[in-house]
Amino acid sequence: MTATQFTTLFLFALAANVVIKFWLAYRQLVHVAAHRAEVPAAFHDKIELAAHQKAADYTRALVHLDMLTILFESLLLLAFTLGGGIQWLYTWTSGIFSGPLIQGTALIVAVLLLQSILESPFDLYRTFNIEARFGFNKMTLKLYLLDTLKNLLLGAALGLPLLLGVLWLMERMGELWWLYVWGVWVVFSLLIQFIYPTYIAPLFNDFEPLQDETQKARIKALLDKCGFAASGLFVMDGSKRSSHGNAYFSGFGKTKRIVFFDTLLERLAPNEIDAVLAHELGHFKLHHILKRYILIFVVSLGFLWLLAQLLHAHWFFQGLGIASESTALALLLFFMALPVFTFLLHPIASAYSRKHEFEADAYAAQQTDAKELVNALVKLYQDNAKTLTPDSLYAIFYESHPPAPIRIAHLQEIGARK
Repeated sequence: MTATQFTTLFLFALAANVVIKFWLAYRQLVHVAAHRAEVPAAFHDKIELAAHQKAADYTRALVHLDMLTILFESLLLLAFTLGGGIQWLYTWTSGIFSGPLIQGTALIVAVLLLQSILESPFDLYRTFNIEARFGFNKMTLKLYLLDTLKNLLLGAALGLPLLLGVLWLMERMGELWWLYVWGVWVVFSLLIQFIYPTYIAPLFNDFEPLQDETQKARIKALLDKCGFAASGLFVMDGSKRSSHGNAYFSGFGKTKRIVFFDTLLERLAPNEIDAVLAHELGHFKLHHILKRYILIFVVSLGFLWLLAQLLHAHWFFQGLGIASESTALALLLFFMALPVFTFLLHPIASAYSRKHEFEADAYAAQQTDAKELVNALVKLYQDNAKTLTPDSLYAIFYESHPPAPIRIAHLQEIGARK
């Protein structure tokens, strides 16, 4: 392939991405607006019209912001690549730092920092305008900046050694460097999962042991029934940032812990909490998390192999507007350009995720009452302003969970059979 051919392919793929994403967004906007006036029949007795319309307006506001973000990120990618941004930063860092490892690390950090700074207004607008306008944001500007600083320091503490190690392996391990990098990536990912509950999550939130003894006894009985051993039951102060509710478990081995948002416990009845927890336990019991990690590791191995094939391909660098060549440039360009060529795979990933959600719902319906999970989901849809009427094609691309009407109907069918 020549550089000109790759440039043409890149531009075509990028333009196709923007057109498809805008088309999907337009479909979502039109579909949600067309169904705004009436609550779907399946939810007539559960959700008021005002709540349904709030969800529609919230969804449309987010989609409008997404469209601006898509356009800006595409233009930024062009500015970094064909516009000469990365080439300029490469020349600049080469004049300051000596040695390929330090200079390459500085280049990647500079690009990531600049990208983060330029994209931050969109996140600020979402947090302090859209989320605040619809009554969800509880975060102050001070807390937002503090979170940003913590993320920056954490990224430096964990990411810089990893980046240096990856670049060193790429330089020193010969043609099979990608196998060594993959091994390091697997170990690093598992280590993060191991330390996250105890050392990382508490940097951002307070976690208090669940105090309600009646609730603890009921949850303990459910855990025993499901064969799940956890290091503890914790309540997280999610309300200091948002009124959205959730529950999850994290870690593995002896570090596994179950976490409830305080907003979730305030909103749901005891039996509904059990049903939500049973759904999360279903992911564990059915090995969904293990399967996802295996899939991620297999895909990442394939991508690293592909990067190895491009590492010395002159057309790859030149086709993206870069006159220089280095391992750091190859790594940076590859992962910046990769989403342009993989967007059409989103429906496959989303379908795989929705399959797991259906299976976890079915497991929860076996361990608890399906009606309780339905009631819990309806409350969460309402509290989180999740639209009940997404466009079907938009959902195929973007939704990791089944659309509300389909999911509720599936649970009701299970409940009827049971």
